[in-house]
Amino acid sequence: MTADLSTTAGSLVAQAPATTAPGTGDAAGSLLAADVPSVVQSIDWLAIAPPTLTALAALAVLVADLFLPAHRKRLLGYGTLTALAAALAFLIPLRSGDRSTFCVTTGAQACSYTADHFTVVIQALVLGGAFLTVLLSLDDTRKLPAGEYWFLLLASASGAALLPASRDLATLVVALEVASLPAFALVGIKRGDRRSSEAALKFFLSSVVATAVMLLGVSFVYATTGTLHLTEIAARLDDVAPVLDTLAKTGVALTLVGFAFKTAAAPFHFWVPDTYVGAPLPIAAYLSVVGKAVGFSGLILVTVIAFPSYADVWGPALAVLAALTMTVGNVAALRQNAARARSAVRLLAWSSVAQAGYLLVPIAAAAYSSDEQIGSTVAYALMYAVVNLGAFAVAALVARTHPGNRLSDYRGLYATRPLAALALGFFLLCLAGLPPGIIGLFAKVTVFSAAVDAGLGWLAVVMAVNVVIALYYYLQWTAILFRAPDGAPETTGPDTGSPASAAPRRFRVPTPLTTAIVLTSAAGILLSGVPQTVLRFAAVSLF
Repeated sequence: MTADLSTTAGSLVAQAPATTAPGTGDAAGSLLAADVPSVVQSIDWLAIAPPTLTALAALAVLVADLFLPAHRKRLLGYGTLTALAAALAFLIPLRSGDRSTFCVTTGAQACSYTADHFTVVIQALVLGGAFLTVLLSLDDTRKLPAGEYWFLLLASASGAALLPASRDLATLVVALEVASLPAFALVGIKRGDRRSSEAALKFFLSSVVATAVMLLGVSFVYATTGTLHLTEIAARLDDVAPVLDTLAKTGVALTLVGFAFKTAAAPFHFWVPDTYVGAPLPIAAYLSVVGKAVGFSGLILVTVIAFPSYADVWGPALAVLAALTMTVGNVAALRQNAARARSAVRLLAWSSVAQAGYLLVPIAAAAYSSDEQIGSTVAYALMYAVVNLGAFAVAALVARTHPGNRLSDYRGLYATRPLAALALGFFLLCLAGLPPGIIGLFAKVTVFSAAVDAGLGWLAVVMAVNVVIALYYYLQWTAILFRAPDGAPETTGPDTGSPASAAPRRFRVPTPLTTAIVLTSAAGILLSGVPQTVLRFAAVSLF
């Protein structure tokens, strides 16, 4: 070891000038240092600001909770809201794209963190979804431990914001777990509630199994390629030795399992209905949007960037998953709608499973054409995030007088809350893809076009059939909103023991909840008026 160091030092000294004039020692040292590859790199703090600020805010909330008296815990919620707004503001200087940090300093140019257009769009979706979740939660956490709730929400949002910027498998896995582990606790945070505890346990166990399978796949990919960076994996998978080809294909397939679970793709969807019903309503909304964004962004990164050479493996698999997911979700939602005493949240849960099927279509299509198809998934995800959070916001409003939140509780909502009924009707029409929900219609058309352009005609037919099925239960729910209230008592639903037709009680809607409904309604109307704002993502490559 000493001899090696001496040889290295001697070679470096030999590269320096033989003579040095007085006063030029610093210059010689600089020249000597320039010949040695630097292992110290600067960090682009602006690029990593959104997830970093969110994580720091989570720690600040946890510490502040120790010192704030009970009557001032409400300030933690507003602090959370401010932190998320600041994180969103940091996305503005990043919108020009392509900033990278934590890069390899020698050999290939590979980075672990990249803030490109795809990253910025998904981070805006994630942080915006978390922001609206806070608005839904501000007046709905009175019986919950406030400090823990806001800390867990911010911690999960920081992992969700990190994931779309991750460009190596290790960072992807860490980000996925940082986003997921606090979510388990949030689902079960209603202490003493049996359904909440059961939902958290189902969510946790199924997620752990999916993560274990994914880690096995990641280990196979690493054994095949010898690297974890996505761009390097793509280059080395182009020329895999025949003896390792089966190992590589197995690793690709298993790696997709963890992300398929997060997207609630069938058959990895079974945790969704019970989890959404058992969790606090704002957390159900958070999982339906931010949880899906995490899964789909990870799925896009590993398929399009890391595994393009094995498109013949993941392309058909995702196409089948898309068809199966949208069919299972819509059929289950149809059955849910037929029982009017059933939970509206459970219907939204099955609807979110069906929507995941539509979101999978452009990713599968990218295996057969070009990665520009991914833009259709991003466009659809942005539409879905706005209108689904809006639907959950109205559901939170109804839950204040009808804790069971059954479909029958929405009967005659227009008579008591006309603006809320109109907003919910608009959101449901957007999800169905009918006017005046123009943005929903256009988003579905772009997804349908992606399947047709890729030559997946059979998948386009399956999607068309499922859109028709979904029309029935979305329109049925919309019609209930405008029917005259029924004075006769109805049957008791399985999700609650209270009668279905309890007399409506007037109350003042909390300002944060009103703000959430107004923001989502305004965004939906704006996007329906100028759909090209979102749909332009479907026409360009985001990488």
